[in-house]
Amino acid sequence: MFRDLSRPIETGMPTYPGDPDVTLAPDATHETDSYGTSELRLGTHAGTHVDAPQHKLPDGETIDERGVGRFAFDARLVDLRPLEPREPIPPEALPDVDDFGADVDLLVIRTGWESHWGDDRYHDHPYLTAAAAERCRAAGVGIGLDTFGPDPTPSAAADTDDTGPTTATDDEPAGTPAHDVLLGDSLPIVENLCGLDGLPSRFRLYAFPLRLRDADGSPVRAVAEWRE
Repeated sequence: MFRDLSRPIETGMPTYPGDPDVTLAPDATHETDSYGTSELRLGTHAGTHVDAPQHKLPDGETIDERGVGRFAFDARLVDLRPLEPREPIPPEALPDVDDFGADVDLLVIRTGWESHWGDDRYHDHPYLTAAAAERCRAAGVGIGLDTFGPDPTPSAAADTDDTGPTTATDDEPAGTPAHDVLLGDSLPIVENLCGLDGLPSRFRLYAFPLRLRDADGSPVRAVAEWRE
């Protein structure tokens, strides 16, 4: 079985605050040029993508320096639902280091936040604590998430109500500690996954990036494979 776990790349799709907007527009058309081509503009962290260590480390490994086989993962799904907006995920919510599994190299964390894609609530996803990231690092396991990333994302609005965006709280960590822990040990981070409903607990995840020279990340076509 195969399943696409990646977001469609399209004009106006959600992007992390401050990242470039995405546009996909015709360049040549069959009506005027007798053939079709399109122009695509996007950032390296648009949509479903993988981070390279250089995303956080000036001298870190770039996306094209990693062997292509390092983007094919033995994944384990951890469903943590239900979670509250901007809820910190402690290490106790993850498997013990000795229970990760010797053949697991990516932990796919399901927060349920993929259902908020396209609205401001998507900014208010749960996030990994630094201690939870350290547990992954100790096991030598990267992470995939159905969110903008493992660290808190700036809120889309300053007001809090029962249905809209939630204001960041004072006890949220400064900076990007989960990114720092994982990328500092060259562990992969795959962000903005979707289609996690009904996946088995174990599967293969392919997240091959574009071969971008000296890049800090890349959009991917994330595909799960498993046997029924």
